[in-house]
Amino acid sequence: MPGRDAIVATAGESIGRGSKSFSAASRLFDRKTRERAWLLYAWCRACDDLADGQDHGHRMMAVADAEARLEAIRLRTAAALEGRWVGDPAFDALRIVVEETAMPHRLVWDVVEGFTLDAAGWRPSTEADLLRYCYHVAGAVGCMMAVVMGISPDDDSVLDRACDLGLAFQLANIARDVGEDAAAGRCYLPEDWLAEAAIPRDRLMEDRVKLAALTRRLTDRAAEYEAQARAGTPALAFRSAWAVLAAAGIYGDIARKVAQRGDAAWDSRVTVSGIDKLGWIVRSAAQAFGRKQRYANANLTTRIWQRPR
Repeated sequence: MPGRDAIVATAGESIGRGSKSFSAASRLFDRKTRERAWLLYAWCRACDDLADGQDHGHRMMAVADAEARLEAIRLRTAAALEGRWVGDPAFDALRIVVEETAMPHRLVWDVVEGFTLDAAGWRPSTEADLLRYCYHVAGAVGCMMAVVMGISPDDDSVLDRACDLGLAFQLANIARDVGEDAAAGRCYLPEDWLAEAAIPRDRLMEDRVKLAALTRRLTDRAAEYEAQARAGTPALAFRSAWAVLAAAGIYGDIARKVAQRGDAAWDSRVTVSGIDKLGWIVRSAAQAFGRKQRYANANLTTRIWQRPR
């Protein structure tokens, strides 16, 4: 059976193929945190690919055996949480990171619940529904990453900020992937938003001007959560704060570019250039140095959604 180093190496390859943005930001962590971040990513990526029939997040397609795929995720995840050798590098990666960080199992199962929602063909009726979904597929991962970075699982104030960043990332994903999701028979825009804009769910892409205006609500929400997430960085070590702030800026650019493109947002996939990523890495170093003064007094009294406890 492969040892830890081999599983870490495989996880590093996975993040490099699956997300160049996250891969770039992860290089800013100290080695121990970076390796654990890769291990966590590998499990998330493998579950997502298994659920959607993808290859490292590419070529999404409708699957005919969603329940069987979900059961495979559950069984392999349960084995990993029990400390058993799974024989799948991504699920053995989960076993390692949970053991090394004392990760609460409830957070792991919160993420699996997101795949359960997708397998059931669930769609949001309201914004609150949308945010609950975003929590399960990304906010809970943000909480897990906070634990990877050494935050106590009982520190709700910091985990809330980590959840905020996950929500920001997922809202950006949904805005960017509206067209790709529609082609796969999915739509994560709330029913009441669609009704208000008079956009039929089954003809989502026909009026891109209306759709762009509606998607702007997603990107505006993403910006709000990105700003809130930054307030958690004073609790982090410098290199972890640097990585988080770089990721927030890089991924935030996806939402900003979708908004800027308007009705042309889905003509081609929105990406962030290497130069722009480097720019965020440089700017985020200065932000991380001054994080305790810059972010400690951020106004977080207005909350539009509350993380499950």
